[in-house]
Amino acid sequence: MKTTKIVTSFLTQGDKYLILKRSNKVRTMKELWAGISGIIEGNEEPLYRAKKEIHEETNITEDQITLIRTATQMRIDSPQYKDHEWLIFPFLFSVREPKIRLNWENSDYQWITIPDLVKFQTVPSLEKVLTSLL
Repeated sequence: MKTTKIVTSFLTQGDKYLILKRSNKVRTMKELWAGISGIIEGNEEPLYRAKKEIHEETNITEDQITLIRTATQMRIDSPQYKDHEWLIFPFLFSVREPKIRLNWENSDYQWITIPDLVKFQTVPSLEKVLTSLL
């Protein structure tokens, strides 16, 4: 079975959490809602990759975010991808004065509360990943 290491970060303001809609231009999980995610390359530290993905996908800089919490890495299977598992490294950051500017990887964003998450078609186990950080 193939394993891919992924960081998944959430930005929060009060009781709202930022989720992004993956574009139809990405390789996997097209048009599903997700946190700010990216593949960990080589021996990268997950926190380094998390901050890099936040900047790449939202244009929010490191000085605008503060790490609140990390959660234990978790294994997620996806029914779309047989013989593949995702090793997720979850992060939660507070954000100051966010002016979101999406790159090509995402087509939309929403600030939501936890109960709102059920209204969105998400990547597998997104709610599990987010609630692991609370």
